[in-house]
Amino acid sequence: MFVVVVEIQLKKGMEEEFKKWVNESNKDLAKFDGFINRRLLATRTGKHTILVEFESQDKFEKMHQTQEHFRIQSNGHSYMEVPPRPVFYEVVAN
Repeated sequence: MFVVVVEIQLKKGMEEEFKKWVNESNKDLAKFDGFINRRLLATRTGKHTILVEFESQDKFEKMHQTQEHFRIQSNGHSYMEVPPRPVFYEVVAN
C-alpha cells in the first residue's frame, strides 16, 4: 500500500467548508483505480493533515496525471493558506 501524509494549513474560517469539500471530492477520487481512502485529520490544537491511501505508488501517480485530479487539487488548494506539504510512504509491514 502507498500512503501520503499531507500537512495543510487552512485559511481562517474555512474548516467547515473544507470538510464538506473533502467529503464531496472523496466521491470523485473513489472512481480512480487503486484509490483506497482519504481522511482529514485534526489535532486538538487545530492543525490539519490529510491521509491518503492507494494500492500502489504507480496508481497514485497515474491519478495525479489526470485533468480530474488537477481540478480536485486546484479546488482544495483554494482553501489553504500555504501549499500542502506531502510526505510519501510505502507500507512495509502490517
